[in-house]
Amino acid sequence: APPMSLLGLPRVVSTEDDVQALLSAVDSTHNGLTFCVGSYASSAANKVEEMVERHASRVHFVHLRNVERRDLEGSFVESDHLKGDVDMFQVVRTLVRELERRRAAGWTDLELPFRPDHGHKMLDDLSGKKTNPGYTAIGRLRGLAELRGLQEAIVRTEAEHDGAAAKRLRAA
Repeated sequence: APPMSLLGLPRVVSTEDDVQALLSAVDSTHNGLTFCVGSYASSAANKVEEMVERHASRVHFVHLRNVERRDLEGSFVESDHLKGDVDMFQVVRTLVRELERRRAAGWTDLELPFRPDHGHKMLDDLSGKKTNPGYTAIGRLRGLAELRGLQEAIVRTEAEHDGAAAKRLRAA
């Protein structure tokens, strides 16, 4: 959901200040985030790459979605996962590095699941069969393949550079 009220229903956590207030309320790694990249990115005020960097240690699940903002008032369209206003490479690299940090710190729960949130209709998705908007089979599969390819490239590059690979993000 975009970081604005919809039909009079307020968004509870839609800015970095909201995120900080939530995480500060209970300062524990057990109090974490499902980080929806696209929801935060739909507001130009949110610098998503910086938010992920600052709060990576408290991210428990990730919705990877990208958007193109049309104006500063909140108008946007969903874009391909690797295109748009968010530097998805930077977001995924930050999360891969966070997994390595957790491993080095002795964490035993090293899964950081993600999913490609939404996908465009394409190929068989266009055949007229009923699908929920954003949840097409082929479009989401394409997004997942692109994101896993990006992740694998980052893991291998980090391993070559640092000598140790981060555990892979588990695709949910």
